[in-house]
Amino acid sequence: MNRRKFLLQSSAVAAGLGALGARRGDGASQPAKAAAGARRGNPIAVSTYSFWRYNANSKLKIEDCIALAGDLGFDAVEILEKQMDRKDGAYLRSLKRQALVSGLALCGLSTHQGFVSPDAQERKANVAITVASIELAYALGIPTVRVNTGRWGTTEDFDELMKNRGMEPPLPGYSDEDAFPWVIQSLEKCLPAAEKCGVVLGLENHWGLARTPEGLLRIVNAVRSPWLGVTLDTGNFLEDPYGRLDKIAPRATYVHAKTYYGGGVWYTLDLDYGRIAAILRRHRYRGYISLEYEGQEDAATAIPKSLTLLRNAFRTAA
Repeated sequence: MNRRKFLLQSSAVAAGLGALGARRGDGASQPAKAAAGARRGNPIAVSTYSFWRYNANSKLKIEDCIALAGDLGFDAVEILEKQMDRKDGAYLRSLKRQALVSGLALCGLSTHQGFVSPDAQERKANVAITVASIELAYALGIPTVRVNTGRWGTTEDFDELMKNRGMEPPLPGYSDEDAFPWVIQSLEKCLPAAEKCGVVLGLENHWGLARTPEGLLRIVNAVRSPWLGVTLDTGNFLEDPYGRLDKIAPRATYVHAKTYYGGGVWYTLDLDYGRIAAILRRHRYRGYISLEYEGQEDAATAIPKSLTLLRNAFRTAA
């Protein structure tokens, strides 16, 4: 992806949205009035995933994503660990400096691990992977790491998993009831590193045992640690999203906000962000709203539209 072309396209879209907002009173150019000193609302971040989306033709370096996020007007950047080509100390320090001079926070690290396995050694290896991610976040000054339960892996093709609405059968001879203790115990083993580094883990309502609010809360409530919260993802409850988001919002320590301009890569949800913002305000959530753009429209036009959408929805502080 050519950064200059991206910025030219993005600037044109942002200018058009600003003019539209000035006419209709619903754009970023018309911020909500607030008393002196009042917060303007939730800070809006962007995940580096939004610029990539696992598209082989659009993988940007993390430093390019940070530069674009600053140019587009975001408040912070979340890093997708799988997108990182380097993790040496000099490189990490350069990213911290770049974020500082760009006026951005590095607010989140999104990782992948799987604890849903009857193999104790495999679970141990994934605990080690997670601890390494916690230490990476600490080196970058990032306060939270997205974690997953993992899944059974009986559906090898991710496209097929999405066709099945994220559901898959357990391994022969096992059930989800076997897997919950594996996940709980594995997360507990990650907590000493999280506390030592001052990094909060956020279990996401992702595929696997956290696909439902009941499954996610069963794990979080069993662990009962201030170093494990919830990364609330607006796009991962495919049925009755608002009622389900309301159930997990009290435990939210971080939020992923999905948009699907041009239609989703795997599915499309018509999310009402005014309604979602009201849910989060009711539960006094004041933290980051991190964009995970997952549509088919060019990111250069879709990401500025997404930023305007989220600014409008979350501009009133909780």
